[in-house]
Amino acid sequence: MNKLENTIKQLRSLRLAAIADQLPVLLERARDNDQSHLSLIAELVEYELAQRNANRIRRNYKQARFPANKRLEQFDFQHQTTITKREVNELLDFNFIDERRNVIFIGPPGVGKTHLAISIGIEAVTAGYKVLFKSALDLVEELELAEMKGELKKRLTQLGKYDLLIIDELGYLPMNSQSRYNLFQLINSLYEYRSIILTTNKNFASWAEFFHNDAVAVPIVDRIIHHSHLFMLGGESYRLKAKMKDI
Repeated sequence: MNKLENTIKQLRSLRLAAIADQLPVLLERARDNDQSHLSLIAELVEYELAQRNANRIRRNYKQARFPANKRLEQFDFQHQTTITKREVNELLDFNFIDERRNVIFIGPPGVGKTHLAISIGIEAVTAGYKVLFKSALDLVEELELAEMKGELKKRLTQLGKYDLLIIDELGYLPMNSQSRYNLFQLINSLYEYRSIILTTNKNFASWAEFFHNDAVAVPIVDRIIHHSHLFMLGGESYRLKAKMKDI
């Protein structure tokens, strides 16, 4: 084994796989450009860090479990006029995540709430944040199963490890008393600790009716809307518009 091969092997043993993969190319380029030793070392370190960051983003994107690859550039702000591109772009500095604030999209079905939630979530992953997307139905079922197994606290701790939790379509289906309690436990555990993006078809004035219990609805609403960016979306359904074009 020659010196280069041995060095590559040692780099891999140190878990510097990116440098190991690129070392022959970078050494050859350094010789061609009369690059200094320090400059070469700096380039190797920068390359390793860049590859690790790219790998982390790919890993976090996979773990986020987005149901679709919805991008902001695909959102039709000319059709959806109740929110502006500027308002959405102002969220992309992600101060709302750093400050543990929430983002809430309220509106009828088909007006782009989920598209916006996913798009912002994808941008957050790219910026280095850990994100998890959950439909409200899946989340409620998951918490109920964890509670039945006596693992609710453990699951809440796991969910609290994400910088941003996206809860999609809350309000479409009724919830039993245990589900309401579990959801309150989740919201309470994340309050001022992690950020939530919530999409719902229910105005907060209707939540007492939705939860069938004002004593549960009020504290949940209070914790969600405190420190939050609230957007009321309206207009014609995108899906209905597309369907009508096909007729």
